[in-house]
Formats: sequence, structure tokens, C-alpha cells
Amino acid sequence: MRETDIVKEIQVGLAKLRSVKLFRNNVGLYRNPNGQVVRFGLCTGSSDLCGWTTVKITPQMIGKDVAIFTCCEVKKPKEKPTPEQENFINVVNASGGIAFVAHSLDEAENKMMNI
Repeated sequence: MRETDIVKEIQVGLAKLRSVKLFRNNVGLYRNPNGQVVRFGLCTGSSDLCGWTTVKITPQMIGKDVAIFTCCEVKKPKEKPTPEQENFINVVNASGGIAFVAHSLDEAENKMMNI
């Protein structure tokens, strides 16, 4: 299975599992015909899928829903994230977000269930 197929499977599967909305994040640059560089994506090392997980805040916190920044770095089986990708995941988690690496929908679901 191609990584693109795994990305789509996880994106659709997690949306069904919980209140998770993830969007494809491609990072790179394009040099237009005039030679200008156009950068796209969040940043170097950012995950393949980024979005949010909706969480109900307790009554002590005014009972509002909040969106927690959520990212999934998708890899083919046995592949590992780059140091930049690991750093991005660590920063998101340290900042109160949800970020992880997954090689399949089952792995992504298990990680989301344990949050």
C-alpha cells in the first residue's frame, strides 16, 4: 500500500472514530516561471495530517467545546519519521496538542483511544 493510501485511510477512519478533523498537509516549495519561490505547508517537519480533535470541557471550565491541535505523521510499515518530524511531534505534544506517528488506521485509532 502506498503512503498516500494510508494517509487517506487514516484521515477518513479517524473522522468516523471521534470528533477528529484532519487535513492533508504537504510541505515544500515551487519555483514559478519568474523564478520566485512559493513555499507551502505548515513548516519543515510538520505532519502529513493536521487539524483538530473536539473535546468537551468539564463544567468547572464553563462547559465549552474546544479544538485541540491534532497531527498524525503517516509512514509506510517499518519507516520512521525524520528528526524534523520527531521534533514537530514533540513540540505539539509538549504544547498540549495531540501528535503521533501511525503506520495504519488501526495504529492511529489505538493512539487516539489512549489519549
